[in-house]
Amino acid sequence: MARVAFLGSPEPAAICLKALVGAGHDIALVVSEPDRRRGRGAVTAPTPVKAVATGLGIPVSDQVADVLGVGAELGVVVAFGRLIRPNVLDRLTMVNVHFSLLPRWRGAAPVERAILAGDERSGVCLMQLEEDLDTGPVYACAETDIGAKETASGLRLRLSELGADLLVSRLAGGSKSLGTPAPQVGEATYAAKITTEDLHIDWSRAAAEIERQVRVGKAWTTFRDARFIVWEADARAYERGPAARPAPGTISAGLVATGDGWLELAAVQPAGRQRQAASDWLRGARIGTGEAFA
Repeated sequence: MARVAFLGSPEPAAICLKALVGAGHDIALVVSEPDRRRGRGAVTAPTPVKAVATGLGIPVSDQVADVLGVGAELGVVVAFGRLIRPNVLDRLTMVNVHFSLLPRWRGAAPVERAILAGDERSGVCLMQLEEDLDTGPVYACAETDIGAKETASGLRLRLSELGADLLVSRLAGGSKSLGTPAPQVGEATYAAKITTEDLHIDWSRAAAEIERQVRVGKAWTTFRDARFIVWEADARAYERGPAARPAPGTISAGLVATGDGWLELAAVQPAGRQRQAASDWLRGARIGTGEAFA
């Protein structure tokens, strides 16, 4: 088994941390983001990774350089979100669990970008960390299909579990069993961080493209001059909507006109309200003839 320094913060990283502990590896130190307000209210809370580490009695720091003083033979990085300086990388080999099939979707939002692009497959790669963004050589990858209706959160959970299994498998004989990484092969694409504008629905686009935005999460539009979130939608309405299609964004009995057909609303969240079934919202909204999302 390996003596490991683990760096990560969100739930996907916590899944990998628990898998390493369960496999018997010695976690010398966990580095995670400091406690901060998470969700509603003013109470500070630890990251999911810190919460797991604390519960297991593993020492926790928020300083990356601390990994150099604990006798670790390997660093494992999962969704850490911070740059690791060359002076640390020069002294400790680090393997990154990256949620894409490198070199496709290097960067901060590989899961979301894969869905927005309509990719049919994704996966996880174990990559040797370098100073440059996700350019390091790869030890191993595991692939999986992306479900036709799979959300970013659902895919991220599956990739977290796939990555945990791959990590445990490749470290079964200790850090030496990782082997020698191979250079990335193919054309690189970059997964820039998702912005609010990336999730702003343009109803003149194709229904399938809009549905992919919705699957990423928090896709939004404007209704009666207020922000309106679409949580679930179905582009198959393209095949059964009225033949005469009005301007994009027009609402007609639960269907919304798009650039090439119809999108059916399934779950929505009007401004100042909770998430609800679209049918419930429609009953109360009293949509006027020709009324549209902006």
